[in-house]
Amino acid sequence: MGHQDKDMDVESHQRSGRRGCCLDVFLVVSIIFLFVAVTAGAAGGVMVVMELRSKLESQRPFFESETSKLSADATDPTNKMQNVVYLESMSSELKSSTMRWAPANFGDVSSVGSNFVFDEEKHSLKAKRAGTYFMYVSLNLTCTFKCKEGLLIVRVGDKLTCEVQLPAEATVANKKCWAVSQLEGETLDAEMTVPTEGLDNWKLEPRGSGLGMFLVD
Repeated sequence: MGHQDKDMDVESHQRSGRRGCCLDVFLVVSIIFLFVAVTAGAAGGVMVVMELRSKLESQRPFFESETSKLSADATDPTNKMQNVVYLESMSSELKSSTMRWAPANFGDVSSVGSNFVFDEEKHSLKAKRAGTYFMYVSLNLTCTFKCKEGLLIVRVGDKLTCEVQLPAEATVANKKCWAVSQLEGETLDAEMTVPTEGLDNWKLEPRGSGLGMFLVD
């Protein structure tokens, strides 16, 4: 009888050991699955961020693609531009002043949609229709000779502020800023601010430096 009890204890111990091993395997598999799921989620998040960044990487293609999306059902190219505007800088000079802009036309199509009023003398912009707008500024700068560090600020009314920290001894600097704002018929201009000592040997490249917006809702 005592021998039988010992056999039962050994068998019970073996079964318990097998259950423990199974539990360990289950826990390991669960942890691996959780790790894979979290990693996949993180990778997906990175892909989304990279996709958003790529949309802001180039202003002209961005301008054309968004115009097409907003009016996909329009057959007249002019109608496609009505709720979209894009302006390019007219000057390379960096100084505290109102920035000067010009339309960046694409063939026979103006980059200033019919929903906007652009004052070529005051270099100001106004949306005729009240609504929510996506606004963006792109600044492309080049150092011509041994540039020092400095801070360049561009403000579009009180709707968008873009700050560019120019590094010392760098040859180029780029910055893209955006905001979603409610417009109610106000007139907007872009004010550039530079340090009192100036930004010697830095210049703004008109090509690739622009101001744009389009109607969201």
